[in-house]
Amino acid sequence: MFNTVGQIMLYVNDQDGAVKFWTEKAGFVVKADETNGPMRWIEIAPAEDVQTTIVLHNKELIAKMEPELNLGTPSLMFFTDNLDNLYENLSSKNVTVGEIVKMPSGRVFNFADDESNYFAVMEKTK
Repeated sequence: MFNTVGQIMLYVNDQDGAVKFWTEKAGFVVKADETNGPMRWIEIAPAEDVQTTIVLHNKELIAKMEPELNLGTPSLMFFTDNLDNLYENLSSKNVTVGEIVKMPSGRVFNFADDESNYFAVMEKTK
């Protein structure tokens, strides 16, 4: 039986560029940067103490190793307790952000990383 989501694989064209985006613009931390032969993976998270992390993999290398693997961007919804602050912070760092929209479950906006992968963030108060 499953008890948690451990890691989400994100296949990117430029791992170093992706790390820069997620750490410098989105405020994530690098939890691990590992290499095994030609394979490198970087584990990132919004904070040190979270259970679910994102692992950045080299899309081209993975495509060669596993041609049948779906390398599309996962549809991720992040949560924040201060949507307006996050929106302004990302905007000030020249991150592409969509309009803030009111949904039945809360306010939400989307944003794109430097490879034009889109993600969403929703305001969830504690």
